[in-house]
Amino acid sequence: MKKLSLLLLTILILSSCNQEKQKKEQQEELSFPDDKFRSQIHFTPKEAWMNDPNGMVYYDGEYHLFYQYYPDSTVWGPMHWGHAVSPDMVHWKHLPIALYPDELGYIFSGSAVVDWNNTSGFQTGEHPPMIAIFTHHEPVGAEEEGNNTYQYQSIAYSNDKGRTWTKYEGNPVVPNPGIKDFRDPKVIWLEDFQQWLMVFAALDRVKFYTSPNLIDWKFQSDFGMNDGSHGGVWECPDLFQLQVEGSEEKKWVLLLSINPGGPNGGSATQYFVGDFDGKTFTNSQDPNASQWLDHGPDNYAGVTWSDIPEEDGRRLFLGWMGNWNYAQVVPTEKWRSAMTIPRSLHLTKNQTSGVYTVASRPVNELASLHTKSVDFEKGSVDAGTMFSLMNTDDLGLTVPFKSEFTVNTSNFRLVLDNPKTQEEFVFRFQDGTVYGNRAKSGLTDFADNFAHQEATAPYQQLLKEKELKVEFFVDESSIEIFLNEGSVVMTEVFFPTEGFTRAYLISDDNPLEINSARTTQLKSIW
Repeated sequence: MKKLSLLLLTILILSSCNQEKQKKEQQEELSFPDDKFRSQIHFTPKEAWMNDPNGMVYYDGEYHLFYQYYPDSTVWGPMHWGHAVSPDMVHWKHLPIALYPDELGYIFSGSAVVDWNNTSGFQTGEHPPMIAIFTHHEPVGAEEEGNNTYQYQSIAYSNDKGRTWTKYEGNPVVPNPGIKDFRDPKVIWLEDFQQWLMVFAALDRVKFYTSPNLIDWKFQSDFGMNDGSHGGVWECPDLFQLQVEGSEEKKWVLLLSINPGGPNGGSATQYFVGDFDGKTFTNSQDPNASQWLDHGPDNYAGVTWSDIPEEDGRRLFLGWMGNWNYAQVVPTEKWRSAMTIPRSLHLTKNQTSGVYTVASRPVNELASLHTKSVDFEKGSVDAGTMFSLMNTDDLGLTVPFKSEFTVNTSNFRLVLDNPKTQEEFVFRFQDGTVYGNRAKSGLTDFADNFAHQEATAPYQQLLKEKELKVEFFVDESSIEIFLNEGSVVMTEVFFPTEGFTRAYLISDDNPLEINSARTTQLKSIW
């Protein structure tokens, strides 16, 4: 164990002083003030800084969400694990901070599992123990020149359904062999092999370790040195199996976040589809190709929930709605960052090319937020004429809302705007590519790289008989767009000075052919 530095000791003292206050405040139900830009249908911290989702696990009717959290500021600092629970991934209740920094360092990203068979031996009562697996980051060692051993994997356990946690006295369980950026463990149980698997990021690759008991780990293999995008550091991996829709075929999917190096600048999450034999992952796709889970600039470090019941069968995902290019300077005052809406992941296969695609779809539980809906008639709209999807005056619909439509028109625009402030966010669909432009969306000057270019995503290969299906969710400061059942997704944040009051479709060069359209008012989760 490393000797406590003055810096780390100071952090521990501050954390201890804040702990009782934090517990009292966070045990209350979330009831947020109507402060500017506050997300109404997305999880946000009540105050202070939040980034990566961590430790997502389901147990006894509760979806647990842990997350990277710094309670003393609205910018990144000594990392804790914040904690919230939900019965449906939509409505949340804050719990006390789960893990605090200690003599081994800050509490970086990781995962959690239910140890159903008590392989760890930590169970003390009637409930199987919940095990958190995380990276310890020793801050002083990180600043020492030539020191690459300041990150290592540790565990903690809970015997009261995640309410209180005890760190394992033998931490770390995976010491650092001398690799910088050695972090973000995701652990799963391999039923076919009767062992635990840990995958975590190591600079420009991932490493696989196995264990019989979550304590004693053995290295098995590396993956990724020559696969996918390497424009930045690899982070936050996840590994799971999916069945190809419409077939009996099953493949393994490896998620891997990268920063920088995303398709539209900064942070993003890529994925690989392949095979896994319990020790080694083999990529089934072109190793030189990069496939992105979300083409927007604001979905990062997302992972999936562990221990979803077999009768449910879904692979459920949540991401951090932020980008390291500007996340610490966005114009929110009391809090920073939100999570995406929860999504289910699905695997499809192009029978002609043989290419696998991971699609992201909004979960059905979001229907609990639906209030009134407006259906629009099928028809053709002249070029230059607006087809209104949301209007606070004419339709009585306001933010937050969701809308879905299908069109046969190849080139058109989806516009969110406010005529009073002349602010707008424009998605331009042109020749099989969607372009997201937030240059005039409101406050943008807080970062030079926030609105300097359009985000792009190709979708031409998704079209079936020229029909494009679009579903999108708009909140106070974000939009998430899903094309053709989530095969292409774009997530972006924005900060309008007075909010958007209209959403409409318009085509400048040809009639707008609309097959169907519906907009639904959404109520706040708070």
